Amino acid sequence: MTLTTDRIGQLLHDGVRDRVYPGAVWAVGDASGVQDTGAAGVLDPARPEEPMRADTVFDVASLTKILAVWSVVGSLWQEGRLALDAPLGSYWPQVTGQPLAAVTAHQLLTHTAGLPLRANLKGLYGTDPDHVRAGVLAEALHRPPGQAVQYTDRAALILGYLAEHFTGHSLDQLACARVWEPLGMNQTQFGPLPQTVAARCAPTEYDPDAGAHLKGTAHDFSARLLGGVCGIAGVFSVLDDLTVFLRHLLEPAATATQDGFGTPWVHQSLQVYTGDLEPARGLFWHPAPGSQAADDIWVHYGFTGTGMWLCPKQGRWAVLLTNKLYYTRDRGPLTTLRDAFRILAFR
Repeated sequence: MTLTTDRIGQLLHDGVRDRVYPGAVWAVGDASGVQDTGAAGVLDPARPEEPMRADTVFDVASLTKILAVWSVVGSLWQEGRLALDAPLGSYWPQVTGQPLAAVTAHQLLTHTAGLPLRANLKGLYGTDPDHVRAGVLAEALHRPPGQAVQYTDRAALILGYLAEHFTGHSLDQLACARVWEPLGMNQTQFGPLPQTVAARCAPTEYDPDAGAHLKGTAHDFSARLLGGVCGIAGVFSVLDDLTVFLRHLLEPAATATQDGFGTPWVHQSLQVYTGDLEPARGLFWHPAPGSQAADDIWVHYGFTGTGMWLCPKQGRWAVLLTNKLYYTRDRGPLTTLRDAFRILAFR
């Protein structure tokens, strides 16, 4: 083990000891492959004899926005089918005449579209997926586009709907055909998972209706409401698949496979587009908290306790997967640990 590997291992074991999460897996590498990796803790505290493993399946939560929505949208942009700065109403009949018509895909990707801040899909639109879609696309804006950076799950939901409009295929079909299958990410899929796969899944939050911790079913309520597939969340994956994905993003000559995406979209995305507005945003990625602009470290997090980092300047990536939601919704302890992990991974 290298000194950095040893320190990361100790950091993540300390997180288990302090009940930040039951267990974690991690890896750090570059375009050539994995340089360091490890695991800590257990899959499920109710079964302490079963350790967390490299092939544990995780509910990656908002990493869905990167693994599915951002990637698929990037493939459409690279094909010249999607103009990021054109108002949605100029090419999407379903939003013509709606407040959303004036918003651009670029504003959705930078969280500057002025959308309502919470999804709250069931409370507003009922439980029928078609009614939910119609309601989301007709909803009034929270504020005029371009005035502020305000994170909202609705941005990814709408972009997923937009990709489906362009192609006539569902988001899960698009992600498989354009991203996961070409890259060999054979263990990445939308849930609910078949029981044989769910058995390897790290459990997340306790569900009083089920009387158990969720395992193989998305924690995110919107994903469950929409049958497991939506732009907000719902993807399950494993460490190996995410390392393949991150390697692809840093390959210096990564080109699009058929219907896929590559280097041009990565370069397009990893820039600050929000000017003096705070917090700074690229296209669904954002500068890592605590890092400096010159560090060129970009990150995306998932609420269940997952995270991926990219640093084009160093040609380096990192991924940390935990199921912290098993214990708590408090973000503080994991935020501190993630910052320490990032420092060690990119030192």
